[in-house]
Amino acid sequence: MNTFSEHAKIIPSGFDDGWILELDGDVQSHVDLADPTVIRFEYLHRIANVIDASWSATHPIKVLHLGAGALTLPRYIQATRPASDQTVIEYNPRLIPFVVTELPLPEGTQMEVVIGDARTQVQAMTTDFFDAIVVDIFTGGDTAAHLTGADFYRELLARLTHRGVLLVNIGDDEDGLQFFARQARALHTVTQNFHGAWTLADASTLVHRTSGNAVLAAGGGLPTEPDTQEELRTRLSAAGPHPATVLTPADTLSLLENLKS
Repeated sequence: MNTFSEHAKIIPSGFDDGWILELDGDVQSHVDLADPTVIRFEYLHRIANVIDASWSATHPIKVLHLGAGALTLPRYIQATRPASDQTVIEYNPRLIPFVVTELPLPEGTQMEVVIGDARTQVQAMTTDFFDAIVVDIFTGGDTAAHLTGADFYRELLARLTHRGVLLVNIGDDEDGLQFFARQARALHTVTQNFHGAWTLADASTLVHRTSGNAVLAAGGGLPTEPDTQEELRTRLSAAGPHPATVLTPADTLSLLENLKS
């Protein structure tokens, strides 16, 4: 076990040859150093699926990560899209140096680390545009409320290229998926040009309205025509992890209406 304080630890996963990052006793990330394309966390797998569906294989992209844990997704992008230009914004100045010392990045990784509040740092990036922006910050309850809501999502969308994609992990521990519903409605209000937001999640989370993770996706890189939307929905559903539910923007709106009841 390796640690830089009582709050952060890297330990063997116990179920494969990978490693686990724990923060304050909670499992945050899984990393497989031998094969960075292995993604054990379902929501990260779904995010990776959207990225893979949005650009041709091996095509380098420019990515902004707001929060990144043990850098599982940056490792995946480097392994699958070498020469990608990646930026990570992390609030804790000690976390990333600790992670990359204990779990080195794949050779050739081009990654800039920016320390500070995610929203403040994004607002300072007035001339930077990204193919993908990934938001993976715990914002449940009263935690980091300024990193949620329509105004924040509007600021992120403004930093996308014309074919860019915004991907937001929503961890919801409220009854009836009410936190997810608030965030999905907020994102929908600022994505009218893109016909709203997509939803990707474990099927049981949405059917039974249980606590869990759901991914919201929006941006010019996602199709707006019904036929191409259905093609993407089919592809993402098949990519898993299973059981998977993929909702087009129209389907997401229908779900939000049902969540009102």
